[in-house]
Amino acid sequence: MKALSLPTLRIIVLAAGFSARLGQPKALARVHGLTLLRRTLRVLAPFAASSKIIVVIPPAAGRYKIGSDVHSAAFVANSQRASGLSSSVRLGLHRARHSAGALLLPVDLVDLARRDIARLIACWRGARRRVVARSVRGEPGVPLILPRWLYARTGGLKGDQGLREVVRRLSKDSVSLVVLPSAEWDVDTPRDLEGARRRVRPRF
Repeated sequence: MKALSLPTLRIIVLAAGFSARLGQPKALARVHGLTLLRRTLRVLAPFAASSKIIVVIPPAAGRYKIGSDVHSAAFVANSQRASGLSSSVRLGLHRARHSAGALLLPVDLVDLARRDIARLIACWRGARRRVVARSVRGEPGVPLILPRWLYARTGGLKGDQGLREVVRRLSKDSVSLVVLPSAEWDVDTPRDLEGARRRVRPRF
């Protein structure tokens, strides 16, 4: 008997933002000698054995590829990034359009742990038509897994609207929330970055 294969889950890392508050590209900011992009790819690599991680980056951003475990990533340039976050979400999902689900997350979750990503994916495997998202005070946040049947609904997103706008329109029984302690720390400002350098422990 032929073994049943697991449904395909594509991972999308959103790294095309302008990082205006930080004053430098978030993806290239370093903590313990690693860029945030490389740290993120290393955390996610075990969950992308059958397909490359989609990384949405700015145009002409060759620096993002240097030392970024290129063998595990497929870089996609977002020429429309000035129109906001929604353009990166749509581009990433277009590349993942044949997958059963897509895990989306920003590049700046500096303390992200594999065990939390594993919990998120395990929850989705048990209910593949549901959105599975990190719980942020009882509301959906990122990281977030979007099932394929919802991909088309992202077409109406504009500006900096993220997937939260899509999820808010769903019934409660279509969404599962998971507490992910390691995803609570993101890097938005120079102060956040300095705090991460002092307090976040090396994971590799």
